[in-house]
Amino acid sequence: MEAVDRKEIVENLDYLVKVHDATKLKNLILDIHPADLADIIRELDQEPRSFLFSLIDPETASDVLLELDEVSRNELVERMGIDRLSSIVVEMDSDDATDVLAEMSKDTAQQVLSRLDSKERAEVEKLIVHDEDTAGGIMALEYVAVNEDDTVDDAIQRIRQKAQEVDEIYNVYVIDRARRLTGVLSLKKLLLSKHHMLIRDIMKREVISATAEKDQEEVANIFRRYDLVSLPVVDQFNRLVGRITIDDIVDVLHEEANEDLNRMAGIDEDEIPQEMSTFRISRFRMPWLLVAFVGEVLSAFILKSYEASLQEIVATAFFIPLIMAMGGNSGIQASTIVVRSIALEGLTDRWSRLWRELKVSLVNGLIMAVLVVGMVNLFFSDDPLFGVVIGLAMLFVMINAAVVGTLVPYVLLKFDYDPAIATGPFITTSNDVFGLLIYLTMTMAYIRFF
Repeated sequence: MEAVDRKEIVENLDYLVKVHDATKLKNLILDIHPADLADIIRELDQEPRSFLFSLIDPETASDVLLELDEVSRNELVERMGIDRLSSIVVEMDSDDATDVLAEMSKDTAQQVLSRLDSKERAEVEKLIVHDEDTAGGIMALEYVAVNEDDTVDDAIQRIRQKAQEVDEIYNVYVIDRARRLTGVLSLKKLLLSKHHMLIRDIMKREVISATAEKDQEEVANIFRRYDLVSLPVVDQFNRLVGRITIDDIVDVLHEEANEDLNRMAGIDEDEIPQEMSTFRISRFRMPWLLVAFVGEVLSAFILKSYEASLQEIVATAFFIPLIMAMGGNSGIQASTIVVRSIALEGLTDRWSRLWRELKVSLVNGLIMAVLVVGMVNLFFSDDPLFGVVIGLAMLFVMINAAVVGTLVPYVLLKFDYDPAIATGPFITTSNDVFGLLIYLTMTMAYIRFF
C-alpha cells in the first residue's frame, strides 16, 4: 500500500470512527491486508484505534494484533473484554498465542486461559514454560508427523486431517513408535511417490533439528546456513515436540538486529517504546561514557607531554585529526565485523580472524599512507622524509586499531560483557591513546634525529 493511499484511508477511517459509522468502516477495511491494517491502526489515536479494532472479525484481528508493536498491542489488550480477547487468541497458532498471553498480566492471562478448550490450554501451558529466547519459546505445536511404517496414502490422509490446524505445510516429519524423529519428507517427494510405498523407503534420514533449549540466534543461524523454511524441534531424547517456521525466524532476526543496534548506541531495549526514568537511562549509558572520558583525558596528557616538541614543527599538529579518524574507522570496521560474526556464528577462530583483519588493514594502510605522503609533500613540506614519516605513522596507527578492534570483542565476551554495547568506547579510547603515542613518538623522532 502506497503512503498516499494509507494517509487517505487513515483520514477516512478517522472520520468514520468519529461518526461511529460501523457499516462503512467494515466495508472499508474488508480488503486491507492485516499488516497494512496494523500500520493504519498505529496511526490512530487510542479511542478510534480501539473502536476500529472492535469491528474486525476475530480471525483477522488475531493477525492484526501480531503485526502491532508490543506497546500498541498492550494498549488494545487492556481495553478489550475477556470474551473478545479469548475469541482472538483462539485463532492464533500455539506459539503466537503463548507470546501474547505472556505479555498480559497474570490475572488477565488466567481468565483467557480458562476460556480456552482443554487442548488449546494444554498447548499454551506446554509452551509457556520455555524461555522466550530459545527454540522452545518460538516453536509451534502445529505440524504434520507420520509414522515411518505408514504408506504414502496414510501420510496424505494425515495431511488432510491436519490441514485446518496447520497453516503452512512445508515438510512432513517422520517419527517412530516412541515419537523419536527419524526422518523428513518434502511434499513434492510425497506427492510424486506411489501410493503403496512405505514412508521409511522414501524419507530423508539426515534430519537437521534443534533442541528446545537452543538459543534463538543459533536457530536463526541454522536456517541461514541450510536455507530452511521450517525446522523440527526435539527434546533431549530426540522426540519431536514442535516446529519453527521461517516467519518466526524473520521476526527473530529483526528483534536481534534492533537489540544489537540499541546496545551499540547505549540504549536500553525498553527505552524507545516506553517511558523510563531519566536516572535509569543515565545509569545504563554512563559506565561506557566514563571509559571514553578517561581515554580522552589520557590523550590530553599525552598531547601536553609533547607540547614543546609540537611547537618545533607546527605542521605535525595538522595531521592529528586525520590520523585519529583513519585509525578510528579502521578499528570500528574490524570490530563491527567481529561483533557481527560472534552474533551470527558464535566463537569462531579468533586468530584466523585477527590474521585476516591484519592483512586487510595492512593493504588499506599502505594505500592511505601513499596518499598521505603525496599530499604532505605537495602542500605541507619540502622535506620528502617528513611525508614518509606521516605516512608510516598512518599505516601503524591503522594496523594497531584493527588489531585492537578485532581482539576487544573477544576479550569482553570472555569477561561476560556484551561486545555490542562495550566495544565502541574501548575502540575509540584505545585508538586515541595508542594512536597518539605512535604518531607523536614517530614525528618527534623525526624532529630530533633528522
